[in-house]
Amino acid sequence: MLLGHPVLFKSLCYVDGRWVHSNNAASIPVVNPADQHVIGHVPMLEREQVVSAVGAADRALQAWRWTPQQKRSAFLMRWHELILRHQSDLAGILSLEQGKPLAEAKGEIAYAASFIEWFADEAKRLAGRTIPTHIDGAHLGTVMEPVGVAALITPWNFPVAMITRKAAAAIASGCTVVIKPAHETPFSAMALAQLAEEAGFPAGVFNVVIGEPQMTMEALVSDTRVRAVSFTGSTRVGGLVAKAVAQAGIKKLALELGGNAPFIVTEDADLEHSVRVAIGAKFQTSGQDCCAANRIFVARPLYEAFVQRYTEAVKALKVGSAFEANVDVGPLMHQAAFDATVARIEDAKAQGARITVGGNAHELGGWFYEPTVVADARAGMRIYDEENFAPISAISPFDTLDEAVTRANDTEYGLAAYICATRIDTIFQLVRRLDFAMVSVNGVKFTGAPIPFGGMKASGLGREGGAEGFEPFVETKYFCLGNLGLPLSSAA
Repeated sequence: MLLGHPVLFKSLCYVDGRWVHSNNAASIPVVNPADQHVIGHVPMLEREQVVSAVGAADRALQAWRWTPQQKRSAFLMRWHELILRHQSDLAGILSLEQGKPLAEAKGEIAYAASFIEWFADEAKRLAGRTIPTHIDGAHLGTVMEPVGVAALITPWNFPVAMITRKAAAAIASGCTVVIKPAHETPFSAMALAQLAEEAGFPAGVFNVVIGEPQMTMEALVSDTRVRAVSFTGSTRVGGLVAKAVAQAGIKKLALELGGNAPFIVTEDADLEHSVRVAIGAKFQTSGQDCCAANRIFVARPLYEAFVQRYTEAVKALKVGSAFEANVDVGPLMHQAAFDATVARIEDAKAQGARITVGGNAHELGGWFYEPTVVADARAGMRIYDEENFAPISAISPFDTLDEAVTRANDTEYGLAAYICATRIDTIFQLVRRLDFAMVSVNGVKFTGAPIPFGGMKASGLGREGGAEGFEPFVETKYFCLGNLGLPLSSAA
């Protein structure tokens, strides 16, 4: 792959403004999931090197927290401009290591840049307040203080956007960051570090480390200098992060975890529009998305027609490697994801589900799997009960709105939900009754820099994006200035 900016493809970690390898020269290969070919190697840092990155962030914090907001925003806006300038290169790197179709990858780069612009601007309004006093001669108020060094642990499915959504908020608020990207997709993180360096970030403000995953996570969260931990990934691993944080002491903790999103098509919905929305909600990022529609519930009068039209639409999806033209669905990320997908479909078949299209490994081989529709899915089937990070759909009929709500809410997760309906009373009833933190009505696109992204129940703690996105990285400090407005003799 030829890059317009060839040094964006880095094979070193970034600590204290320097590119570093492992002290013991250990490294791991990174493969293209489309063909399993090795595209490069990245260092596996030792524990003391991870700790040294925290030290660098802590030293940089002392000056960065006092840098005027206008200057912090200017650094971020230079980073934002560089990311957009090199959008094609960044998308190519992302597609190469993640397998995401190139058009989707380009969309992710623009999405990622939008968080930087948002937080650079919004931080200028990160203000405290004056509190009407109840104390004679006193002035009361608050100021917003950066919490300190932030550890950011990010996933492989959105390897650029999940970094910028966290890092831009932290850096804009005056924190410094140590980022641990997924070892499957490290090159996107290194490219962001290169552009942060070109944007002029002071040494230690932005650090990227890779090491043995458990060790690296524990080294970061157990360090007393790390005051905030933000993690995006599976609920299982999120629980391990939360446990490690609890054992290390009291820190700010944000968790963006798994989902089992319901997609409800009511009797009054527009059928063709519902099918289009459902395709987008299920198959973006090849289904490897925590917001992907996992369980599609369709009102019984529309059910068979929906299954037929949806099946036809799924048949039309093009499967291929990221750099082929007009590809809709890429490979699964790794062998474990492929094996889990096979097991879920075999379980559904064994329990009598209808496979209306797909249901097998794709003829391309490797980690490609056919886009699949499983009709008549029900509780007890793995495809229904579990989060499916794959291009496989589970569809079920329902008879009443109460039934749809009950079944939709019957999950430990509470991240995203979708509704296709036309009656406003039906829409508002579902929005309020669904136990999910984000509800999209009659559309696929609902995320973005201005909105508070996050989940309820086992889908996480806290929000990212929007004004709420600063919360994991700031503390509200209250002050009381006494003896104001009184004669000096009285004050004495």
